[in-house]
Amino acid sequence: MSTQTSADPNTDKHVGSRKLAVDFRQYGILAALVAIIVLFEVLTGGRLLLPGNVNNLIQQNSYVLILAIGMVMVIIAGHIDLSVGSAVAMIGAVAALAMNDWHLPWWLAVVVALLVGALVGAWQGFWVAYIAVPAFIVTLAGMLLFRGLTLVFLHGGTIGGLPPEFVAIGAGWLPSWLGTVGRTDVLTLVLGAIACVALAVLQITARNGRRALDLPVEGAASFWSKIVVAILAIMAVCWQLANYSGTPIILIILAVLIVAYSFLLNRSVFGRHIYAMGGNLFAAVMSGVKTKRVNFAILVNMGVLAALAGVVSTSRAGSAVASAGQNYELDAIAAVFIGGAAVQGGVGTVTGAMIGGLVMGVLNMGLSILSVDAAWQMAIKGLVLLLAVAFDLINKRRGGR
Repeated sequence: MSTQTSADPNTDKHVGSRKLAVDFRQYGILAALVAIIVLFEVLTGGRLLLPGNVNNLIQQNSYVLILAIGMVMVIIAGHIDLSVGSAVAMIGAVAALAMNDWHLPWWLAVVVALLVGALVGAWQGFWVAYIAVPAFIVTLAGMLLFRGLTLVFLHGGTIGGLPPEFVAIGAGWLPSWLGTVGRTDVLTLVLGAIACVALAVLQITARNGRRALDLPVEGAASFWSKIVVAILAIMAVCWQLANYSGTPIILIILAVLIVAYSFLLNRSVFGRHIYAMGGNLFAAVMSGVKTKRVNFAILVNMGVLAALAGVVSTSRAGSAVASAGQNYELDAIAAVFIGGAAVQGGVGTVTGAMIGGLVMGVLNMGLSILSVDAAWQMAIKGLVLLLAVAFDLINKRRGGR
């Protein structure tokens, strides 16, 4: 009799967990992003979401989003990388030198930059993974080293006159291959529609897969509401871009990176190893995870993404300058933590990091439109970061209780 009584509550809880599988905390940062957009749209008199500003929001924050993709993997594994801003500047200088002084074609200069980024990551990964120097110290040293090398490569000056094909990477748009209706680019709307269909198919497939494995699934109302809201948001952005200059090339690059790294973290053995190391390093080692190899690979990957961010930053500016990359590492780290990553590691998503990066981007743009002093902009962003992390910690404590 006592056995039956003790079993029933467990069964009820199990069934209840399937019915209440949605954790509404995961929507908190998205709700915050929407609230910030609405607030600045009102305060700026509707100027925030003008087509030109939407385009600039994507192009101006592309480097943060690229760096945040790599940074979220570093932070999930329980590390930090303070060198990415300096790496962006140094690798951008190398790319400019490759085109102007070494006379390489622009595409080969991009390949050289990515290879240099891989070497930068391998250098830091060696010290972290195989010598066991804390990543904080290694990347702090890297921040100074790479900034110094940037000054050496550029002699404290600037390299400009870069090829237009290279500049288009960060500041160009896809050609209007499908023509226009009035001033509206048809290709941008078609790409948006394809993205909406792909999103719906992936979400439905994932939901059906969880149901087939008898795992908790999100309620139908919230599931379909989420998809509808996402589709409306995608098409709204595409409509604004279509009425400006079309699809930014960097947006396509970002979309490919987001899909690829979301798959890597969520569906691959390597991704599971990263989460395992951040969640419980000792248990990961006991489970056979090759932690040294994983740590090395994470930092090599961060170096490659820093190189890509360096290419994008240099191409958008149209020149390589010694001051490039200032505070980029802080922006990327802030985006990851605002997006819900745990300070102690083991928790975080690419999607969350992207939302966190957009929060920072909207804040920057909204405050700039309102002509808020740069000093106050920094102070406000610092408060937002502090409140976001504190909110996440409080919610986790409540969830634990």
